[in-house]
Amino acid sequence: MIDAILETVLRNEGGYVNDPSDRGGETNWGITVNVARTNGYGGAMKDMPRDKALDIYRTQYVVKPGFAAIAEVSPLIASELVDTGVNMGPAVPSGFLQRSLNALNQQGADYKDIVADGKIGPATVAALKAYIAKRGKEGERRLLALLNALQGARYLSLAEGSPSQERFMFGWLDRIVS
Repeated sequence: MIDAILETVLRNEGGYVNDPSDRGGETNWGITVNVARTNGYGGAMKDMPRDKALDIYRTQYVVKPGFAAIAEVSPLIASELVDTGVNMGPAVPSGFLQRSLNALNQQGADYKDIVADGKIGPATVAALKAYIAKRGKEGERRLLALLNALQGARYLSLAEGSPSQERFMFGWLDRIVS
């Protein structure tokens, strides 16, 4: 399940890019040069092997932020969190999930509020389990829609806050509609 999520990420991210307008700078397989260096890759970004990118994604964007535990409950939601985390940093979609679960808990009647700290832990996983147990597949679909809405709002804010980022808006939206 995680392998399939990561294959989709690699397909979406593509190969080498060095766009001066991209705040992430030089990237390959969607991995920025800073993230590559932090994870021990010292070679030219153009030459970063696909397997190294997969290792980085697995460690930094699945295991470390707790998305592997989410995948055990909902592969659909985990896939969304990983993709958004690759694009915005893992704490952002973690916070989106926590805020969404709090807003969907019927004022605490379905499960307790959780701290929206951008860190996935046992309380977040338990809240997601309780939510899906209560709302089923339709609830999962609606949670995904809410996560996508928050992602879109964040993209709009980024574009409005920095006109140079407007050139990425159309492509960013593809992450939501695909």
